[in-house]
Amino acid sequence: MAVIIACEIAFWVFVILGLLARYVLRLRRTGTVLLAMTPVVDVVLLIAVIINVQGGGTATFFHGLAALYLGLSIAYGLKIIRWADTRFAHRFAQGPAPVKLYAAGYAKECWKDVVRTAVAVAIAASILGLLIAITDDTNRTEALIGMYPVLGIWFVIDLLWAISYTFWPKKHPKTTM
Repeated sequence: MAVIIACEIAFWVFVILGLLARYVLRLRRTGTVLLAMTPVVDVVLLIAVIINVQGGGTATFFHGLAALYLGLSIAYGLKIIRWADTRFAHRFAQGPAPVKLYAAGYAKECWKDVVRTAVAVAIAASILGLLIAITDDTNRTEALIGMYPVLGIWFVIDLLWAISYTFWPKKHPKTTM
């Protein structure tokens, strides 16, 4: 569990340090290297979880959470980094203000997120399947099997979100004069 939490923290530490190096310290290459370390954190997490279950450990909710986190990080990682990069550039480097999406533009982005979520769910489900196969003991993998419905619920919620904004688009805020 500690490794899972440490990897989640490390992801954000590398993102923040990368952005600080890039925009505050003006060390663009250093910032890029630090941002590029985020996938390394994912690999470390996957290896740690595999070693734990292969070594006889009983899979817990946190092992399942690691699979979910890995799927999320791989599918959404670049979007998260771009989101943070845009805001840092605006705040510290006179970059353009982040663009807020409305109406069809927002709905289109929601549908892109449905695809990202489908990829994240597929990755997480594959990792869960790998961990279950490696462990080969249903008594030690009950927590992992219990994560499959969570993945389904996550996907359905994201799908419903996109459908709702397709039929009831997010409106531009009314301007007051």
